[in-house]
Amino acid sequence: MPYRIGALALFVITLVASWTLGGWVGYRQVEQESLEESFRYRQLVANELNRYLPIPELMAEHPLLGEALENPDDRTVILQANEEMQRMATIVGSSDVYLMDITGLTIASSNYQQKDSFVGSNYAFRPYFFEAVNSGDSAIYFALGMMSGVRGLYFSHPIRDARGATLGVIAVKVLVHELESQWHRPASLSEAEMVVLDPSGVSFLASKPNWLYRDFEPQTGPEANEEARQRYPDRDLAPIQIELLGRPWGLSEQSEKIRIQEEIRGGDYLSVRTALPRLDWTLQVMVSTRPVVWTRLGFVLGGLAIFCGGFLTWLYLRERYRREAELALRGEQLERSVAERTADLERSNEQLLEEIRERERTQTELRETQQELIQAAKLAVLGQMSAGLNHEMNQPLTAIQTYARNSRKFLEKGAAEMVDANLQEIVTLCDKMAELTRQFKVFARKSEGPPSVVDLRLPVDAALKIITAQKNSTGIDIDWQRPDQAVMCHGDLIRIEQVMVNLMANAVQAVEGREDPRVSIQIRDHGDSWQCIVRDNGSGLPGNTEQIFEPFFTTKSVKQGLGLGLSISRQIVDALGGRLTGHNRSGGPGAEFVLTLKKREAME
Repeated sequence: MPYRIGALALFVITLVASWTLGGWVGYRQVEQESLEESFRYRQLVANELNRYLPIPELMAEHPLLGEALENPDDRTVILQANEEMQRMATIVGSSDVYLMDITGLTIASSNYQQKDSFVGSNYAFRPYFFEAVNSGDSAIYFALGMMSGVRGLYFSHPIRDARGATLGVIAVKVLVHELESQWHRPASLSEAEMVVLDPSGVSFLASKPNWLYRDFEPQTGPEANEEARQRYPDRDLAPIQIELLGRPWGLSEQSEKIRIQEEIRGGDYLSVRTALPRLDWTLQVMVSTRPVVWTRLGFVLGGLAIFCGGFLTWLYLRERYRREAELALRGEQLERSVAERTADLERSNEQLLEEIRERERTQTELRETQQELIQAAKLAVLGQMSAGLNHEMNQPLTAIQTYARNSRKFLEKGAAEMVDANLQEIVTLCDKMAELTRQFKVFARKSEGPPSVVDLRLPVDAALKIITAQKNSTGIDIDWQRPDQAVMCHGDLIRIEQVMVNLMANAVQAVEGREDPRVSIQIRDHGDSWQCIVRDNGSGLPGNTEQIFEPFFTTKSVKQGLGLGLSISRQIVDALGGRLTGHNRSGGPGAEFVLTLKKREAME
């Protein structure tokens, strides 16, 4: 029970502290944003004043204005002065420029051609006139125009003669809506208002139209009110009902909370007043205090979250301490179970590693066996072709023997030319036998590296040399449609040669005994790959063409092969990333085998 009372008290303290702290933070944020907006607008006003302040002084240096003041009855000079001030007004972007003599009478103006021209009006009562005459320097004043009734800033400067005596005053009027157009609500504030007050407390710039020309300081004296009515003729200047609510805790002296009683809802504002530069104006920024309520609610929610988090943490720690004893008792059992499980996992890992090593050894042995099988298939092909090789070698040897015997006889008779001709024939026959044996040696050796770029014509040429050396190829029309350009593909020269020897040997065996035996080899473009096609006009393949690629499947006698050639050839082509297929010809008798290999560029 005691801890429940303490928790309730802490809950109430958290709510009060969160509400108070939220109000302080909320008001501080609103005040900071108001000060930033005041500083921004203050800089805008300063820039506008600095832009127009030196203009009347520069205009006063124009000799035509002094001449017009000295000769007010000279219409030509006055007309020139009017036109010059019209040009000045256009150049500086002002509303009006006009010239007054020492009595305040306007003798020339930029709007001399308009109905509401200033010419003939006396403005000696305007502060911008008598302040410029009395001080001998530039003056600034704000008021409504007597003729136009439009708000404007008046910049003036005295005009002197060569002796320094004051002849009159030049005045420039700038429309005040240029300053009002610079007012933008802060993007971060949803409800903010602004008024600019003159020394009498009357607003002449306001973000709300119904606040314009209202008295925000009704307690000022009668002299100030009279000056305000001269400044704003024909304006009501009704006071606005403001209730002062004091300064919130933690804010600066220039901030104050107010309530505008005319507002239907949301009339509470935080008012921040700032003096504007070079003038006796006051900028009053009023920001609605409604965001402060949301800030306070956010702090209250945050405080509640902290309280709930702390309370739940306390409950958790209390429960945790209660269970620590139980967890300590179970700790040893868990450690023993973890140790046993770790030992089991280590044994399982060792077994798995051993299985992986065994699998790697098996794969290595399989690759080596495949390579040995390919090499054995080569040697088997060479063994099958040995009879043909003997036949090809015996013919040149017999001819060499005959040429040698004839050469001895021609040598005894002194026929040197005939001896030379016989020796030349012997050399030719020896070169032929050397090329034949070289081709068989190349075919018999193992591949020396990974696949590369190969001209597909070269392994076909090499395979033809081996096949045509066989006795059983005699009388067979072998049509090799050799392309003129290089046919670069992805492969290995020796492996592709082995495949082509196997395909051509099968084709030669298939056409043996035919009346018109023919074998054709063709290379054609197939998009991103090359196709080498070997056709024959033999008896064709069995119905299930995929069966011929199975190991030890053959339609020949045992003397002609074991049925491994096509199986090994497909393995070789698959390893090179290609494809080997076989089917019966559609346009006639016989079979057709298609070797497909990917294209490669010669530079690769």
